[in-house]
Amino acid sequence: MAILSEPGRTAVTGRVILVGGGPGDPDLITVRGLDRLMAADVVIADRLGPVSLLDRLRPEVEIIDASRSPGRRLLTYDEIAETMVARARAGKVVVRLKGGDPFVFAHGAEEMQSCIDAGVPVEVVPGITSSVAGPALAGVPLTATGGALGFTVVSGHLDPEDPRNRLDWAAIARTRTTIVVLMGMRNLAAIAERLIAEGLPADTDARCIADVSLPTQQTIQAPLGKIAAAVQDGGLANPAVIVIQAAGSSL
Repeated sequence: MAILSEPGRTAVTGRVILVGGGPGDPDLITVRGLDRLMAADVVIADRLGPVSLLDRLRPEVEIIDASRSPGRRLLTYDEIAETMVARARAGKVVVRLKGGDPFVFAHGAEEMQSCIDAGVPVEVVPGITSSVAGPALAGVPLTATGGALGFTVVSGHLDPEDPRNRLDWAAIARTRTTIVVLMGMRNLAAIAERLIAEGLPADTDARCIADVSLPTQQTIQAPLGKIAAAVQDGGLANPAVIVIQAAGSSL
């Protein structure tokens, strides 16, 4: 367990703990994550974290909503970092409660560095990422004897044709690993089209798993060439995990 801070800084009595809360179900937070959360003086929470756990906190704990979603931003990343640092410098134990794992598409690295730069001790508690939990809870193996020998996790928040998208989709299609796409619902049709153009057969098995680990979890299965239409017809929405079988294997 590492608590990081930049040497040579003035001692800070408080600290920041970046806690990965898991995919959503409060039972899937780690024991360490729950222990840190229950000991917090301040909690800065994301909407995808296990927010029902906030009801267990002491009445005097300060809860700050840092929810971010398409079209809705309560705090900027800079404001979140400033708040964490200010509360820690005031002697508070600050828990930054995030969904999934702090270092998987969650800006945990930037938040950690902000604390280090400010001389604030910071600890990272890993969490279960939905990229692994989603397939497991839907009965979809990411690897299997005689099947996929690995899996590739990518962000789908940018259209494959967007010049800002730095992913090598041709290489991804050639990996022969199970492909897991996070934040890809808006661009699902374009992603499927690009993977097919790069050589994946249109009948490749694909799944979309929405509301991972929650009572509302729902899975839609369809060939890669039809998965976007099936998801639209089924009314699935974010948050969701997209799983595409490895070439030559089956989910």
